[in-house]
Amino acid sequence: MSLLVVGLSHRSAPVSVLERASLSADAQLKLLQDTVAAEPAAEAAVLATCNRIELYADVDKFHAGVAELSTLLAQHSGVGLEELTPYLYVHYEDRAVHHLFSVACGLDSMVVGEGQILGQIKDSLARAQDLHTAGRLLNDLFQQALRVGKRAHSETGIDRAGQSLVTFGLEQLAAGAEVQTWVRGKKALVIGAGSMSSLAAATLARAGVAEIVVANRTFERAERLARILTEGDDTDVLARAVPMDSVPGELTRADVAVSCTGATGIVLTADAVAATVEGRTGAPAAELGDAHSEADAGVGAVREAAETSLPGAGTDENCPLDLSPVPTGFSVMGEAAVAGMDAATLEQHGAWAAGGAVADRTREAGRPGAEADAELITALAATAASVGRIPERRRPEPVAEVPRPQPVLFLLDLAMPRDIDAAVHRLAGVRLVDIESLADASADAPMAADVDMVRRIVADEVAAFGAAQRAAHITPTVVALRSMAADVVAGEIARLEGRLPGLDGKHRAEITQTVKRVVDKLLHAPTVRVKQLAAEPGGAGYADALRTLFDLDPETVASVSRAENSTEKNRGPA
Repeated sequence: MSLLVVGLSHRSAPVSVLERASLSADAQLKLLQDTVAAEPAAEAAVLATCNRIELYADVDKFHAGVAELSTLLAQHSGVGLEELTPYLYVHYEDRAVHHLFSVACGLDSMVVGEGQILGQIKDSLARAQDLHTAGRLLNDLFQQALRVGKRAHSETGIDRAGQSLVTFGLEQLAAGAEVQTWVRGKKALVIGAGSMSSLAAATLARAGVAEIVVANRTFERAERLARILTEGDDTDVLARAVPMDSVPGELTRADVAVSCTGATGIVLTADAVAATVEGRTGAPAAELGDAHSEADAGVGAVREAAETSLPGAGTDENCPLDLSPVPTGFSVMGEAAVAGMDAATLEQHGAWAAGGAVADRTREAGRPGAEADAELITALAATAASVGRIPERRRPEPVAEVPRPQPVLFLLDLAMPRDIDAAVHRLAGVRLVDIESLADASADAPMAADVDMVRRIVADEVAAFGAAQRAAHITPTVVALRSMAADVVAGEIARLEGRLPGLDGKHRAEITQTVKRVVDKLLHAPTVRVKQLAAEPGGAGYADALRTLFDLDPETVASVSRAENSTEKNRGPA
């Protein structure tokens, strides 16, 4: 098994980068096709959700595979490789299996324990199967991930550790109130009719909204979702469908709007939302100043001026590290750079990474410490003259919050890239919750005790999957060995018939069965034992030993593998 995953998620990249790197449905299909066409990869699958983009592949070379998959992700996402690389993570073999199983259980989700990821994994597998880019390894991997996720949800209370992204978003909109109490009697607008939008509509219906309006570019899909909501046994909500161009008008009637479309541009602009609020309140929707943003901008300006004036800041040339072991293209501020560093060097690196010059300036060849100090003082004086004060490496003073009026319109944006203009955050009378604000809120969410139990399940399943894959690796060799034995038996029976032409059918059948039993008994113990040994870590060499000992034809073994992979590529999802 040479499983490799290269990706980025809300844990490794800011939402702004995830938003730009998001893949459309067509881009995902093209990425799959280009991946299997690349030399290192034999199979490929893409897992793309609102908070992760991951490319899985079966590769024959690790370093070439990482380079190729990273390049393909950059090409198809539209984000340059140099910009994307610092946010990418790489998992290989058992670590890649562990990662996907953790994802399937909801351990790696923005909201821990959410179950929507299972449907997204299933869709990812189906997409790869439709394009015939999933062979034996990825079929087994993704189907087992689905089973592990289902097991985690059925055997533990991981569901109590978190909710769906929809429920979590509604809780953020309610700002501490019970969602059922908060939404009761409100009118809701759902923009989009995909899986996430359908889940949002169903959640709102069960919570007790008075009316749901569904808008979608394909009107038939909006009608279908509205009909399902109206005919549901567990709700009595009024639901109707409208075309997409009716959204501005419907927004003026709605109290809550949830948007999750596949659009690549903005669906609700700040101007449209401002006009809606003005229509509701009779007064213009004033744009509130963001004091925190202004303070951060001021500090950023000072920091930028300082970094352009201070020697060595913002570059790699004065870094106290030996950069040779750091992988090309990866940030020297990451874990790979500081691994195994002694305390003194770590302190020097910390000073450099913070943006200042290296503390021990006397290390510069041919320059005494006094001259270096004088140079630094001159740079600081120049900076103070240009920006008005000497830059300080500390947090800005707390800024008083500007009181906001009570919102009259609540917006939940679950799309990636975003459907609702981020400038709406600054409008008075509106509360907007989007993926970025959900990421901030989920960082402090409590973890349930069941998470530890799920982690144990994942560890056990990873070990079992690895053993099964190692055992499966030797299966073609065992099949080829038994096929060779059957050919030997058939040849000897044919020779016997030539020597004893008068042998009747009954005796011929008895002799044939006896010879087959002898061969089966001789092969039984070695083949069973070699499968057991091959399933253990480091057992891959037993297949080679078996081929050598019995002088098996490599092409025969390879043909068995090809036949099995051909069958696996067409196997449906669990």
